[in-house]
Amino acid sequence: MTTPKMSTEFDVIVVGGSYAGLSAATQLARARRRVLVIDAGQRRNRYAQHSHGFLGQDGREAAAIAAEGRAQLLKYPTVQWIEGAAAQATRLDHGFRITLTDGRGFDAEALVLATGVVDELPALPGLAERWGMSVFHCPYCHGYELMEGRIGVLATSELSMHHALMLPDWGQVTLFLNNVFVPDQEQLAALAARGVTVERTAVKRIAGHATVELVDGRALTMAGLFLMSRTHSGSPLAEQLGCEFEQGPTGMFVRTDAMKATSVAGVFACGDSARAAGSVALAVADGAMAGVAAHRLTIFGALAA
Repeated sequence: MTTPKMSTEFDVIVVGGSYAGLSAATQLARARRRVLVIDAGQRRNRYAQHSHGFLGQDGREAAAIAAEGRAQLLKYPTVQWIEGAAAQATRLDHGFRITLTDGRGFDAEALVLATGVVDELPALPGLAERWGMSVFHCPYCHGYELMEGRIGVLATSELSMHHALMLPDWGQVTLFLNNVFVPDQEQLAALAARGVTVERTAVKRIAGHATVELVDGRALTMAGLFLMSRTHSGSPLAEQLGCEFEQGPTGMFVRTDAMKATSVAGVFACGDSARAAGSVALAVADGAMAGVAAHRLTIFGALAA
């Protein structure tokens, strides 16, 4: 039996096969558009076992949500899927070309960029291997499961005040300054009003489940830890195309309008790469909007913007 040859021309190419990309592609598939999904297989939450806060899927395995979304999407006959990395995006007279790292090229009238972000973690021993398991960034995604226990906030900048002031709704909070910044009197008063303990001694490493070992020999056992990671785009495509970016609290993200259109006509962006903060629920919503907007573009062209 001969395997059908993959087309090189599509109505829309979706780069990124995680939650936002799957959502966008599903809208397009249901509109019977020829869709190609290019996925490098690097979900941002791949380290987390469970996903929370997504209606109807609360507490389900994160990988299972993505796997079922892909299986449902691929039942639509107009969808094709490639596992690979997109290396280059080029503007053409008739649309766009995406070139993979292996040299293959695919053309489409419109693009949806759902390329996600990469988390940059502090170089603290024991931290990276616990990321997504006992060290988190989103209280709404993981705070409830700590069962009002002891929660540590590892300061990465003065913005960690935001985490420290939010998290008392989920447990007993200690803010580990770790020589990152010194709160002023107003900040100290705000922390005290929320019942936050401030620990000024530097952190040596993270051990056990979420035990913070300090340089003075003390070890403080926590139910979980939170930190604000720096982020950067998971792909160079938006920059290659000339999309405008804006500065968020943790890094740059692609600027979009209410319909998830970027500053480049015909290019849409959704998910964590196109918002200041994200979650699975927000990514799915973003993707649905981007898919609908890309479909409108294939009908009405520039009038859809």
